[in-house]
Amino acid sequence: MTRSAILKLLPIVVLFCCTQILYSQKPINPKEPVITVTSEAKPYKILTNGKRITVQSKTNIKSMLVWTSGGHRIIEQNNLNNTSYSFDISIKEKIFFLMIELVNGKRYTEKIGVK
Repeated sequence: MTRSAILKLLPIVVLFCCTQILYSQKPINPKEPVITVTSEAKPYKILTNGKRITVQSKTNIKSMLVWTSGGHRIIEQNNLNNTSYSFDISIKEKIFFLMIELVNGKRYTEKIGVK
């Protein structure tokens, strides 16, 4: 008895929740500026060859940090001041994260997969 009542009431509850979500959204105000996000081209390339990773940049690389998906730091290099940096991965992980800071102060983070 209660199961059939719940099954009859369920579509009404779902419909009510959907209408509340739609009405609770803020309408677009034509006087507010529209913010657009543009993606610029990355000023670097990441080249992988097996466990060998090479980072080539158009501008000098200030620092680089590489860590595993578990959070273990593999490489931490500061004051590189070079447009290219190569390193070998010596552990059996397949997914890494790379953070590059350029001399102009911009930081980029990327996920890397190796074989």
